[in-house]
Amino acid sequence: MQQKKQKIHFIAIGGSVMHNLAIALKQGGHEVSGSDDEIVDPSRSTLAQHGLLPDTEGWNPSKIKPSLDAVILGMHAKVDNPELLKAQELGLRIFSFPEYIYEHSKNKQRIVIAGSHGKTTITAIVIHVLHYFKHKFDYVLGAKVKGIENTVKLSDAPIIVIEGDEYLSSALDPTPKFIRYQHHIGLISGIAWDHYNVFPNEEEYVKQFDLFADATPKGGILIYCEQDSMALMIGKKERVDTLELSYKNHPHTSDNNGQFFLTNGKERYPIKIFGSHNFQNISGAKEILKKIGITPEQFLEAITSFEGAAGRLQKIKEYASTSVYKDFAHAPSKAKATVKALKEIAPSRDLVAVFELHTFSSLNKKFIPQYKDSMKAAQQQIVYFNPEKMKAKGMEVLTEDEIRKAFNAPGLLVFQDKTALENFLLQQSWKNKNLLFMSSGQFGGLDIPALADKLQVS
Repeated sequence: MQQKKQKIHFIAIGGSVMHNLAIALKQGGHEVSGSDDEIVDPSRSTLAQHGLLPDTEGWNPSKIKPSLDAVILGMHAKVDNPELLKAQELGLRIFSFPEYIYEHSKNKQRIVIAGSHGKTTITAIVIHVLHYFKHKFDYVLGAKVKGIENTVKLSDAPIIVIEGDEYLSSALDPTPKFIRYQHHIGLISGIAWDHYNVFPNEEEYVKQFDLFADATPKGGILIYCEQDSMALMIGKKERVDTLELSYKNHPHTSDNNGQFFLTNGKERYPIKIFGSHNFQNISGAKEILKKIGITPEQFLEAITSFEGAAGRLQKIKEYASTSVYKDFAHAPSKAKATVKALKEIAPSRDLVAVFELHTFSSLNKKFIPQYKDSMKAAQQQIVYFNPEKMKAKGMEVLTEDEIRKAFNAPGLLVFQDKTALENFLLQQSWKNKNLLFMSSGQFGGLDIPALADKLQVS
């Protein structure tokens, strides 16, 4: 597919990974078009920058023509999407995102990093190290990494590194994305129930990772975190003619200034990321890289310049006794790991943790109890959610008492208005305190950098 220049149309081009694939294909010389019924930033600005933003929002079947070589269907599009129906009527080749990536990468060595948490950071570290040593490789990543132009790269490189999502491939294909990539080297970082709207119980959710592990081919490699009970159970299962490797926290230390170091015998290597979960992520990436030609010594040289994936424990502002962080954490296990990491780096400071209930799972009354004690390490716990969005989705609106009970935090504060949340935070004294925002959303449009600039820190 990659040798012939094609005409490709994206149904739901505004998706976080979909729009980056569209850009990568255009940069590869293909003729790319797309549609979506809603496109927000950063997708909107990025598509506009590359001349790919649709003239109007909405679905337009007239864009689906017999001359198209491929149609790529995003998960956002439903089975009755008018453009999809037209493509089916014309008999066009329709791919889900993972199907297209596989089709493009059939002749490459495929490395897929999976897990409920940690997969973005592990993928980002692998990409950073390979880039540092100027290796030729392709990649698919869910967040930006400093020094890497886009989050998707497709070329004639012999290897591809893919962040593998357990979510469904498309409205036509209920197969988890990470299985569609057909990995040669697979990694499972950790497993904690998520995506309640697709996997209504923990058993069904965990089963997908077992299927991923079982899909490791003869001669393939499966790497797993031995400090995660579910990953350990799946990873230790005997499979014919596959190499199974485990990893755990990388040896590390810190100084009195909160600087963390990886250790290798007597030597120390300063790093820019922190938290127990990230020491696991570092080890997972190291194991992958060892299998594709990067020595442990090379790894330690390169990791010192890794600044983390965008939006993952990102420092927004730093004062003498206050720092403001933002993290993509949206699932219970992610929130717990992030809060714990910030307390580890600044144990003497109080931590104010602000969490947005944004995903379908987090807003669901049956799932929200999974957040029990997830922010327990913070001295002040705050939850924000938008009840109007719940109503628009046809969901029963949560009460403040239900949220406090779910988080097991009687003193937890609940805000339903982003202005009220902002005003509350601005009225507090921030001396010797850290502030953490956690969400896969945008807190109703709250400008976190601007808020950080106005905090009372004296």
